[in-house]
Amino acid sequence: MLAGLAAALTAGPALAQDGLEIVGHPKDGAMGFQPAATELARDLHWLDGMVSIIMVAIVVFVTALMIYCMVRYNRRANAKPAGFTHNTPIEIAWTLAPIVILVFIGSFSLPVLFKQQEIPTADITIKATGYQWYWGYEYVDSDFAFDSYMIGSPATGGDNRMSPDVEAQLTEAGYSKDEWLLATDTAVVVPVGKTIVVQLTGADVIHSWTVPAFGVKQDAVPGRLAELWFKAEREGVYFGQCSELCGPSHAYMPITVKVVSQEAYDEWLQGAIEEYAGTPSGYNVASAE
Repeated sequence: MLAGLAAALTAGPALAQDGLEIVGHPKDGAMGFQPAATELARDLHWLDGMVSIIMVAIVVFVTALMIYCMVRYNRRANAKPAGFTHNTPIEIAWTLAPIVILVFIGSFSLPVLFKQQEIPTADITIKATGYQWYWGYEYVDSDFAFDSYMIGSPATGGDNRMSPDVEAQLTEAGYSKDEWLLATDTAVVVPVGKTIVVQLTGADVIHSWTVPAFGVKQDAVPGRLAELWFKAEREGVYFGQCSELCGPSHAYMPITVKVVSQEAYDEWLQGAIEEYAGTPSGYNVASAE
């Protein structure tokens, strides 16, 4: 099994991604988002910042109002409290103010949501199927498929634990120990600047395909076909995870996406078609019949 893994990692399709920068990955002790590699991710980062400012402003206002009331209307400063049942202007204000705030937030958040959910015409379509506990990918346009396992999983000769053999596998694949639990033996490869549509389903239970740097997250539900899209703007290696609790090995089904140049992608595609017995690029099955 290990010999087969070594051969797969050094095959032609893998060589096309040598020298890629690891961009989308978690960093120990860091705060905030991973670098945005798509327009969707930039929109989400901006929206999060805008909503955070509004939330902070509300918290500061309410805290200041509470402190003022405690100081101004405590027993010592206001020995004889006023007696009333309601205050119409205040009631109107605390009803209208949240409505205005929510409408304001919605006017920015809904367009971002629609942009995510309105799937554009794809340059490349990939079907991702979640299994317990790995991902299967099918390049629909080229009619080939492969499975993607975490390096160090039982399928690659490991036992979901770091060991010298697993570290050697990571090194041979071009990764370091820092990418343990993130790197897979076979990565999804896409060209930079192209619209990628990912069709998602689950083979057994609900999974979720998530790549934070792309700003995408979509549940993979058995018996249903969902879609997400992204257009990566920067070459590099990006990591994601299954984000829906799917069983005891949920933590061991990562996602690796390599964004490469169009030339590198074309080279990888030809090698992948040969390796996985797909339809050659530009081959018209109907005319061959």
